[in-house]
Amino acid sequence: MDEMDEELKCPVCGSFFREPIILPCSHNICLACARNILVQTPDAESPQSSRASGSGVSDYDYLDLDKMSLYSEADSGYGSYGGFVSAPTTPCQKSPNGVRVFPPAVPQPPPQHHLLQHPGSLPPIPRNSCITCPQCHRSLILDDRGLRGFPKNRVLEGVVDRYQQSKAAALKCQLCEKSPKEATVMCEQCDVFYCDPCRLRCHPPRGPLAKHRLVPPAQGRISRRTSPRKISTCTEHELENLSMYCVQCKMPVCYQCLEEGKHGTHEVKALGAMWKLHKGQLSQALNILSDRATEAKEFLVQLRNMVQHIQENGVEFEACLVAQCDALIDALNRRKAQLLSRVNNEHEHKLKVVRDQISHCTVKLRQTTGLMEYCLEVIKENDPSGFLQISDALIRRVHMTEGQWGKGTLTPRMTSDFDLTLDSSPLLQTIHQLDFVQMKGSSSVPAAPMLQLEECCTQNNSATLSWKQPPLSTIAVDGYILELDDGNGGQFREVYVGTETMCTVDGLHFNSTYKSRVKAYNDSGVGQYSKTLVMQTSESEWSSCDTEANPGSCVSRPAVAWFTFDPASAHPDIIFSNDNLTVTCNSYDDRVVMGNCSFSRGVHYWEMTVDRYDNHPDPAFGVARGDVLKDVMLGKDDKAWAMYVDNNRSWFMHNNSHTNRTDGGIGKGSTVGVLLDFTRGILIFLINDEQQGPVAFEALEGQYFPAISLNRNVQVTLHTGLPIPDFYTPGEADPTGSVC
Repeated sequence: MDEMDEELKCPVCGSFFREPIILPCSHNICLACARNILVQTPDAESPQSSRASGSGVSDYDYLDLDKMSLYSEADSGYGSYGGFVSAPTTPCQKSPNGVRVFPPAVPQPPPQHHLLQHPGSLPPIPRNSCITCPQCHRSLILDDRGLRGFPKNRVLEGVVDRYQQSKAAALKCQLCEKSPKEATVMCEQCDVFYCDPCRLRCHPPRGPLAKHRLVPPAQGRISRRTSPRKISTCTEHELENLSMYCVQCKMPVCYQCLEEGKHGTHEVKALGAMWKLHKGQLSQALNILSDRATEAKEFLVQLRNMVQHIQENGVEFEACLVAQCDALIDALNRRKAQLLSRVNNEHEHKLKVVRDQISHCTVKLRQTTGLMEYCLEVIKENDPSGFLQISDALIRRVHMTEGQWGKGTLTPRMTSDFDLTLDSSPLLQTIHQLDFVQMKGSSSVPAAPMLQLEECCTQNNSATLSWKQPPLSTIAVDGYILELDDGNGGQFREVYVGTETMCTVDGLHFNSTYKSRVKAYNDSGVGQYSKTLVMQTSESEWSSCDTEANPGSCVSRPAVAWFTFDPASAHPDIIFSNDNLTVTCNSYDDRVVMGNCSFSRGVHYWEMTVDRYDNHPDPAFGVARGDVLKDVMLGKDDKAWAMYVDNNRSWFMHNNSHTNRTDGGIGKGSTVGVLLDFTRGILIFLINDEQQGPVAFEALEGQYFPAISLNRNVQVTLHTGLPIPDFYTPGEADPTGSVC
């Protein structure tokens, strides 16, 4: 009920209403406060015709008078109304409730005989008095009855009384002018609460007041509460009770008002009937207002929840932004490391070429100098026959040596300049353009797609997914993003981006559980994810029975994977043909190409046939990480494990370390096999179906791609989907793992 306080307080004194009266504008004011804000006007400004009366509804019908209101925009505190005389301009003050209060032009002198005056009576009102409503600022002139012409608001008085009783606050003296003290007694006849000083001053125990009964305040509150309500009397005829209701004037009237003819031609109804009717109308209006209040409370709850969500989303968005920027920085650092590695490789390559040329020229120069010195000594000999015996040979040697210093011999094979220019302008421009995408509105973002479970399936190590937009969705979709995890409960990654609503993902791990989800996007942004679908790939082994060679026996072999060379990750000098199964190179330098499928579990075997082999090059075969260097021989860095081979012998190489030289080379038509066994963590090489050397590498873990390096003198063709060679017995079978 605390919210009701302002409804029960006088706009002038700011305290709870005491003996409130109803002004013609329907606002309420304490009777004592009304007397305090009266203003006396000159006789010339108050013609009888313009005086207001508390009974004449036509005099107080402000609904029509509002149309002629000349209320000042300057907010002077007074308005001029048709039919009424404006009061003189008086400075306005602020009441405790914040409304304007108009004090009397001349302070009212205190009554001279207040000791003999009854507290309930009022001194006579000066003639030509004017009162202005402190809330709506409407002014009117009082008639001869003064403030007695305004009806008392007994309903409001009763509400205030009940409200104060419910608060159980200490009763205050009603006559204290400032800071009312706690009441000590109540006079039942005067119906006033007194403190001790006010009782001695205003209610002395002598004369007629000696017969009044004084009781404690609490008892007086109970007696006031239990005393029957006074029956309202007519303001025009104080001896007549209000018994009828004038519909036109919208006010209660008495029988004498009807007899005198003032309301004789108006429609009147019984007071009780109209009381019930207006109560019903107020109840209906309150029901509607209650619904609005309920909606307002729910809206406030929604706003408070929105504040919490904004705070949570702000923290989450900030963390996401930091993570995205950190990811960009990490990517830039990784790219920086790759570019630095390329620069270092170019640096080492140039130094090697120049140093080799220096060594070669030094040897040749030493030989040439030695020959020249020898020839000079021969020329010094004086034996003609001996000279002629060796001169022809020396002349040929000199010409041959001179020919070795022919064109190009004294030209540097390598320039000192680095022919590498880093073009960072597109990246810098992209960084400057990095900004938030302004969403057009959540309603413009596509809805979450629906996975069509009847069309989703798995076969071997492949999974097919199908989806569609919700039936009632009318928002345009530009494409879809399909995501799968790694089959081991890891993070999701994008495997498809496009406009199709069906996608088959090949090369998954066998015997693994994958989670998949899809979302739609358009120009407004990316929509929500669909429900997550869990799929199980096939078992990792299959049985092959050879009943003719060995009746009744079955050989269990691991499943196989099919893949090709990957143009996307290969060096630009690599040339592809035969559906990316055959590769060669247009450079004399070694270039790396990898397969489009990686392995992390199981046993895998593939072969490469040498289609062309010229000038005894050294192609390298093996496996590599995804970030292996593409412009050097496979095995030069620490990202590759390889065997490089010529026409006579082979070596194993990792991180530029050469080991296990083995006799036996390759030529046109030779076949090189690679066996990768994750169950033992080993890598084995074969040439023409025979194991080449011992186990090449051990303790292999992680994810590896098939890879080779070659130059323009070599062309090979890849063969996949092959069974494990018969001579090899794998360890305990693990699920085969491949990601294509």
